[in-house]
Amino acid sequence: MADRSSDRGPPDALQNRFHSERANKERQWQLVFTKYTVNPLQPDEFLNLLHRAVLVPRKKYSEPQTESQEIGWNTTPLVPLDRTDRRFYFPRRITEITIHGYPAPRGEKS
Repeated sequence: MADRSSDRGPPDALQNRFHSERANKERQWQLVFTKYTVNPLQPDEFLNLLHRAVLVPRKKYSEPQTESQEIGWNTTPLVPLDRTDRRFYFPRRITEITIHGYPAPRGEKS
């Protein structure tokens, strides 16, 4: 069985002329916009859109929009912080290990 692409010869001149004429007519009616401006009748709407695009998701939406936004969406603590309650408040403490990284060996210096 012969390959179909080899059976066809080069496109004929009439077809080429038809395709070029059609492409020219399509280009004639095609509008290409290269300059974009703000609508002079409603400039505030555009500015509000720009200001909203800069906001973080927590200020844009009342609820998370994706699964990954659910993590950390509610940042208010469930229990109020009470510095006198030792169960929930663990202040940093200064010890030998935290000052120097590792305790220095005690004894004679070499």
